[in-house]
Amino acid sequence: MSPKVYTIVVKLGTSSLVDEVTREPRIANMSLIVETISKLRRQGHKIVIVSSGAIAFGMKRMSMEKKPSKLAAVQALASIGQGRLIGLFDDLFRQLDQRIAQILITRNDIMDFTQYRNARNTLNELLDMGVIPIVNENDTLSVAEIKFGDNDTLSAITAGMIHADYLFLMTDVQCLYTDNPRSNPDAKPILLVDKIDDLAVKTDTDSGAGSQVGTGGMTTKLIAAELATNAGVTTIITLSSQPYYILDIVKNIQSTATEHLTIEEQIQQMEKDIDSNKIPLHTRFQGLPRNTQIKSDRKFWILHGLKTKGDIIIDEGCFKALTRKDRAGLLPAGIIDVIGTFHESECVSIKVVPTRTSPVDEAIEVGHCRVNYASSEILKIKGLRSSQIESTLGYADSEYVAHRDNIAFPPVLPPSSENLASLALSENENHNHYHNHHNHNHNHERD
Repeated sequence: MSPKVYTIVVKLGTSSLVDEVTREPRIANMSLIVETISKLRRQGHKIVIVSSGAIAFGMKRMSMEKKPSKLAAVQALASIGQGRLIGLFDDLFRQLDQRIAQILITRNDIMDFTQYRNARNTLNELLDMGVIPIVNENDTLSVAEIKFGDNDTLSAITAGMIHADYLFLMTDVQCLYTDNPRSNPDAKPILLVDKIDDLAVKTDTDSGAGSQVGTGGMTTKLIAAELATNAGVTTIITLSSQPYYILDIVKNIQSTATEHLTIEEQIQQMEKDIDSNKIPLHTRFQGLPRNTQIKSDRKFWILHGLKTKGDIIIDEGCFKALTRKDRAGLLPAGIIDVIGTFHESECVSIKVVPTRTSPVDEAIEVGHCRVNYASSEILKIKGLRSSQIESTLGYADSEYVAHRDNIAFPPVLPPSSENLASLALSENENHNHYHNHHNHNHNHERD
């Protein structure tokens, strides 16, 4: 029987492609990356690369030592560097007769679901043609995304969009550790993660960015891993300086049946394979099983493709109605408050409070929705019956504030009335814990 083939997304950070000190392209490492990915392609796998590096290439071209703080200057550098980056990739892949394509994207490009599907269809068509798409955030046009480790998130959205089997996040550490192994000798490697929420790790970096030429750290990797695993994509963190590790990991996955093993048994199997040098040290975040993962493209798009513009606060009775099997749409009667300013058809966060008298800061985010009314209109009709919308506003475009087809929840069990209050307390404690550690350099990792 021939080995199983996979759809694989490989995310390459800036420090994988550019020397942090000299700003020179790391041509030797890029050549190894190209050889590895070309071998995977020849084995029948479908590969997408999500690559950072345009800004760093532009900095080198313009002989700049430091990334400028002015947004227009950063965007100009991206436009200078993008052509050089894709040109170098094309030169290297051409030596192995492997065709590539360039796709530049921003969140605005997938704000409309039709555009989201077009992006997915284009990627899938390129993969069917045997081409390797190289995807990058369009830093020449994007505004807020440049500073937020966006290509980690972009790689996860890309993986979910095309229903990839695996997402490889290439980093400058071998795997995820319980603490920074460079400063804490007792830090332990984490091999397999079943539930990201249960992780007890310290991941903050000095300033949120891993390197002087990149924009991401380990925290953004965990966010990306959670996003991808929700869509059923197993996410792997491994060493960017040894890209051929991907070959060993994929070969091991092909030859190892883990479906009927417990998490503990899978970890024992990984430890055994690492000790015998079959596979390198790495971390795997298991994709959710088919019965719990996000299978709907539209729901994945609402949850992860759209940027939220505000919050709608609802009570628990409303939440139960939205999440039951024969679920309803979001009616104004269940809405307690509105935070922020947004327009009709924009995406907002749905938050739940334990009781109608609970303060808003106890609200827990449970999902996203696209609204039928603007924030100013919802403020006027909140708490009312649908039959009162027309008399209040002078018109009634819909009985629902959000139709059920425009509501999406992540694949986790909703909180019950008994634990909603404790969940709020837990989330606040986690929020404080994050900020207490924010100024420490834990598990420092470059994009």
